[in-house]
Parts: sequence; structure tokens; C-alpha cells
Amino acid sequence: MFDANYKFTCVDRFLKYVKYDTQSDEDSTSFPSTEKQKILSKDLAEELKTLGLEDAHMDEWGYVMATLPSNTNKDVPPIGFIAHVDTSPAVTGANVNPVINRNYQGGDIQLKNDPNQVIRFSDNPDLANMIGHDIITTDGTTLLGADNKCGVAEVVDAINYLLAHPEVKHGPVKVCFTPDEEVGRGTEKIDVKKLGAVAAYTVDGQSRGEVETETFSADAAVIKIHGKNIHPGYAKGKMINSVRVASAFLESLPKDRLSPETTEGREGYVHCTNVSGNEELTTLKFIIRDFETPKLKEYENLLKELAEKAVGNYPGARLEFEVIEQYRNMKEVLDKHPEVGGNAIEAMKRLNIKPILSPIRGGTDGSRLCFMGLPTPNIFAGEHSFHSKLEWVSIQDMELVVKVIVEICKVWEERA
Repeated sequence: MFDANYKFTCVDRFLKYVKYDTQSDEDSTSFPSTEKQKILSKDLAEELKTLGLEDAHMDEWGYVMATLPSNTNKDVPPIGFIAHVDTSPAVTGANVNPVINRNYQGGDIQLKNDPNQVIRFSDNPDLANMIGHDIITTDGTTLLGADNKCGVAEVVDAINYLLAHPEVKHGPVKVCFTPDEEVGRGTEKIDVKKLGAVAAYTVDGQSRGEVETETFSADAAVIKIHGKNIHPGYAKGKMINSVRVASAFLESLPKDRLSPETTEGREGYVHCTNVSGNEELTTLKFIIRDFETPKLKEYENLLKELAEKAVGNYPGARLEFEVIEQYRNMKEVLDKHPEVGGNAIEAMKRLNIKPILSPIRGGTDGSRLCFMGLPTPNIFAGEHSFHSKLEWVSIQDMELVVKVIVEICKVWEERA
């Protein structure tokens, strides 16, 4: 039974963490992509050490790792809890001013400092489950950073609870805070062996009860179309404008399928995320997604076929086509370790939370960690409308996540 008199610390920690600007940079080639992420990470390592995790430290890459030792005589496998410190490059995370909307009673939430920023009830079905809750939002001018600083705060608070309640039996608990998740590089330098867990949970999901054991498989494609430039006053019969070739290629893509705006559920897509160029060279960047890994090859073949056809209609133009593997569906690994997701489901049931088992139309650090030998499903952190100024999180949900983390530790100990 969770101590009803426990004074949660996750909200105070969260409100402190969001003041750190930890935005990552998708165009950077360094690791982490921004040095400012390390400022929070260094302080988190010190915070964990102050709590009593003696081995807490930040390594050269900005990963924070720490261990809460076992307090049981059972031989319990070590498990980990992972959250990321960086925030999305999409919207600034500097000078964040969180606002607490007490005792939410339904309807839209107008953000304080921008009349154009409104969290609409109609666009946020989870708000129907938040009546009476206290909702943390931004003031409308920045990201909040709930993705994923509320996960960080919840993990730290759960560790705080376990240290304050030694009667709660648990095995070794590993903590890991990562950089650069938002730019798809969160596991690039991680030392899974050093972390020392047999399984882990990323605390980075949305709706109350989410246990996510399936993600997209993902590739990227970089398409370069080479043309031929010449002074436009003397270009007749000589210029090959790569921008026009690229436009013809984009126009040939399917209009009613295979794009994010035309797909849902278990449907995959190809999505052009960036176009840059001039007469001489145009570069197009695509992401390619599906729950079934073999389908990625089908989509890539289609892209290449359409690109070759467009280039073929402009004699003298030339095509380069590169595919880059990004991550794979974690289900392929987690199906072999059903106890990992199963223990999280059991923990939620004990807390009267209805588990939500749904595939993620995206990926997590766990997608890669699974294939690095660390089975890692994702559980809810309570964050909503991430990557936008409309981010929000319920205080009551944050506190519930703390309970879930503690309960997961108890389930692993009991079942050892």
C-alpha cells in the first residue's frame, strides 16, 4: 500500500527542471547535440547523489546513471527507468514560465501570454478525464518541457519514495537520464552493459495507463537530384533545373495514401520533411514508417521508382538515393520477454489504472535499446500535446506515475 501521507516531490522538481533550456539540435553533428543539456544532467547527477545514490554520475556524453541498491534477500533482476532531458527543436524551451491551472472543470484552456494559444477541449480528448485535476501549462510563448522532464521528475520522486520507505522491498533499480532523444540520437553513445539492467522502462508516454510495447519501424531516405545550371538569359535547351525535377517527383507521390495526413492506426507512410536546393542540386529528406519492417522496403522501392521516373523525364538530370536505417519495432524483441510489459500491466492493475495497450505511431529510445539487448517498453508520464506551446500535464497524473514506478519495482521483487 502506497503511503497516503507521502508528500510528493515530482511537481516541485518538474517546475525546477523546466527552467533549464535543454533544447537539442537536429542539425548538430556533436554529441550531445547541444552542450546546454549537460547543465541539467550534471545537476541531476548531484541531486541523485544527495538523495543517497552513491554511484550517481554524468559521463562524458551527458548520460546520467545511478543505482538504488536492492533491499531484499531475493535475487531480483536489476531493472531500469529511463527518461530524457532534452526538449524538442520545434519550439523554444528557453525562459519557460509554467502556469498551474487549479481544479480544472472542463472546457478550453486559454494560455496566459498569447491569445492565439488555446488548449482546446475538442482537440484533447484526455481532458475529459482531468476534471478536478490541476493542469500545468506554459504561458503560451514556449514549450513546457513535459516531454520529458515530467518523466525525469517522476523517476527521481519514485527513488525518493523508495529511499524513505525501506519497508517496500525491491531489487536493484537503475536510473538513466539521456540526451538527444528528440533528434533520434538518445542511445547513440549509451553503454547498456554499464547500466547493468536486464530490462528497463522509458517513462515518456501520454495517456494515463499507457503501456507501449510496439512502435513503428523506421528508415530515412535522402534523395539528391542533380541538375545543370547556366545563366538564365542563355539557358534555352541547356539548363536542367533540379528544383523543377524535384517538384515533378513530389507531385507524383500518392495523394490519398502513404502520407501522415492520410493514414492512421496501423497504416504506414512516407513523409517528406525537408526540401532544399537550387538549379544545380536539390536535396529531399524523407522519413519512412510502418509497423511491419518488410513494408519499409516496399515504400523505399516506390520512392526510388518515382524519383527515377521524374529524373528520366529531364535528360541530363542525375539521381542519388540513400536509405538510412533508424530504428525497428520493439515488439520484435518484447514478444520474447513478455514479463517486462506484463509486470508494468500488473502494477497498473493493482493501482486501479486501466492499462492501455496501443502501438506507438512513432518511436522511443526503447526502440533501439530493445535491439541493443535491453528490453524497454514505454509507460505513461502524463505529458500531452508535446512539441508545441500547447503542452500540458496533470499534477495528479504525475503523482500517479510515481506510484506506478514504485509498484513496478514491487512486482519484480515479488515475482523473483
